[in-house]
Amino acid sequence: MRSLRGMRKLWLVLPMLFALLFTAAPSLAGVFISVAIAPPALPIYTQPICPAPGYLWTPGYWGYGPAGYYWVPGVWVRPPMVGVLWTPGYWGWGGGLYAWHPGYWGPHVGFYGGINYGFGYTGVGFYGGYWAGGRFNYNRSVMNVNTTIIHNTYNQTIINNRTVNRVSFNGGQGGIRAMPNAQEMAASQEQHFQPTSNQTAHEQAASMNRAQWASVNHGRPGVPAMRSINNRRYNQQQRIAQGIRSGQMTPREVARAENRQQNIHRQIRADRRANGGRLTPQQRRNINQRQNRASRQIYRENHNNQRGPR
Repeated sequence: MRSLRGMRKLWLVLPMLFALLFTAAPSLAGVFISVAIAPPALPIYTQPICPAPGYLWTPGYWGYGPAGYYWVPGVWVRPPMVGVLWTPGYWGWGGGLYAWHPGYWGPHVGFYGGINYGFGYTGVGFYGGYWAGGRFNYNRSVMNVNTTIIHNTYNQTIINNRTVNRVSFNGGQGGIRAMPNAQEMAASQEQHFQPTSNQTAHEQAASMNRAQWASVNHGRPGVPAMRSINNRRYNQQQRIAQGIRSGQMTPREVARAENRQQNIHRQIRADRRANGGRLTPQQRRNINQRQNRASRQIYRENHNNQRGPR
């Protein structure tokens, strides 16, 4: 009888333990994240140009961590293998909470909550391109590609109501009313592949960047989209995040490093506005020099024997 009472107590405690463990985890980590507050609306942004053939677009989304919601920039990534497509993650209402359903790679695009992420992800299916003969063919009407380096393209007009509907969650008050169709149900039974290590690192870097926090940017993230994950600013951000996790950077050092990155990004935005959205070669050199100095400073702060809280 004593063992049965102990088992009953264990089953009562386990759900609370799971809630504590998973609600603070990054949103790519699993489906167990649940939040009482709805995610902000999807920001409107321009898709960067595709860096090279074979890259696929993964739309931006709101992740959740200890600091609350943060925006993970949309980015071009290399898929884990030829022939797979990305099904974006989504927030879904249920049981009085908003639960995160993580994205995945698979042969077909499955259900992503009916969320209109744009760029071919209209809420149902994907119209940005398709695989054929080991190559990905891009739909130029929704994908920003340079046809001088990417030749496998086509044009198919897609009706996109994203400027009208920017709701970022499924179900609940004000949420998207959508259920999986037959094709999406079939896709859910196929073999799936987890986000790549680059995608996971991309989200972790966003979670550590104050400019991406909804509590700071009020729904207007500092970096809404990126051309590729190997972006220097985000590499710097990951090094700062590592310094935080290891305790090698003090809170004051972290604040200084964050301020340097934000100042550099403000300069980039100002330069782009002054030059029709582009950077001149001289401006690129100047930015690179500033990032070199910031990189050396991050290195010094990670090796100066001053310790911060982990």
